[in-house]
Amino acid sequence: MPEVLTPPARPGEALVARYALVRAQTEAICQPLLPEDTVVQPMLDVSPPKWHLAHTTWFFETFLLGEYLPGYTVFHPEYAYLFNSYYNSLGSRVNRADRGTISRPALADVYAYRAAVDVAMRHLLNTHATELPDVFFELFELGLQHEQQHQELLLTDIKYILSTSPLAPAYRAAPAKTAESLLPPPAPWLPVVGGVYTIGQQESGFCFDNELPSHPTYVADFSLQNRLVTNAEYLAFMEAGGYKDFRFWLGEGWDLAQQQSWQAPLYWVQRPEGWFQFTMRGLQPVEMAAPVTHVSFYEADAYANWAGARLPTEAEWEIAARQFAPTTPSGNFQESGLFHPRPLPANASPTECHQLWGDVWEWTYSAYHPYPGYHKAAGALGEYNGKFMVNQLVLRGGSCATPASHIRLSYRNFFHADKRWQFTGIRLAR
Repeated sequence: MPEVLTPPARPGEALVARYALVRAQTEAICQPLLPEDTVVQPMLDVSPPKWHLAHTTWFFETFLLGEYLPGYTVFHPEYAYLFNSYYNSLGSRVNRADRGTISRPALADVYAYRAAVDVAMRHLLNTHATELPDVFFELFELGLQHEQQHQELLLTDIKYILSTSPLAPAYRAAPAKTAESLLPPPAPWLPVVGGVYTIGQQESGFCFDNELPSHPTYVADFSLQNRLVTNAEYLAFMEAGGYKDFRFWLGEGWDLAQQQSWQAPLYWVQRPEGWFQFTMRGLQPVEMAAPVTHVSFYEADAYANWAGARLPTEAEWEIAARQFAPTTPSGNFQESGLFHPRPLPANASPTECHQLWGDVWEWTYSAYHPYPGYHKAAGALGEYNGKFMVNQLVLRGGSCATPASHIRLSYRNFFHADKRWQFTGIRLAR
């Protein structure tokens, strides 16, 4: 069970306002889509936007309304089967690979489902807030954070869905072109003194259970590059034959790159006039000073080896971030509306560590394992994180699709090493 150190404020009106804000943002993300866009599932990792809209609603209905609103009747008896994600303890469900086959209910029915659950949640919060137990507020906060996770997944899934169309449709219109800096600023190395440090959630407020318990860990002296690796730098790796030289690659990654004919990051397209990439604003020239993104762990590791460096561990990343990053998340997050990494200004300070917040999730060379002393919660919510702690790598820092209010220095994202459709990028260590 994720911990809430400080329950959300009462009375119910404040909770209703926060709930409404998060729920409205999910629908705002989907507003530019055609109904046809919301049912597509071009690969296993992508879920149709319609499914995201319904699943986040099912979460509130199942864990909050069904348990705490007297007399509540579920909106539709089959929706639990259609929109349960992976909770085995809550019954059978549609196979993940078959979410794109759910043509019914119609999108309008899913929005009606959201509206009905929102009405019931407002009623519950406005009429029962003062008598609800603390565990309700823990679940309420978890529900909001869960929906914010799906907002990020929505953006990355929408991008992948639109990219599969030969029309290369834009999610949003492209902004007016501005002069581009073709060369990134220098990237000096910032030293961190080795020793015993504490990592994991240490601040007050919400965190997921995989961020707990905070614990001491030892690191040797290391240095972290003061910014993210750029497209120009990654292109140099490509032009030097990085995708053709097995010496830089882990064996498993090399085999996968050959089988899938990787030659560039996901969404890159080479044309006679240069490299382009599919973005949320359609096909655009690759911005050379911007951070490289949509690379797998295998590609990030191969680049680091080619560059004579390595990827940081998650402990190194968090220790450095606690030393160099602003305490409050600030940077290129979902709220900017760019949904794309942006270049670091050419005049950025060489003595500061930049882009630790936002832009791209940074691969670490750390397996996603439980922290010492970790305990899974009992019941369905014990399935939220713990059962995924194998064969995945940790990523840190958030991305341009992450809500700023959702991220923390202790936040542990995790994906399999081959995944490329998320906004994933590279920061070097040595």
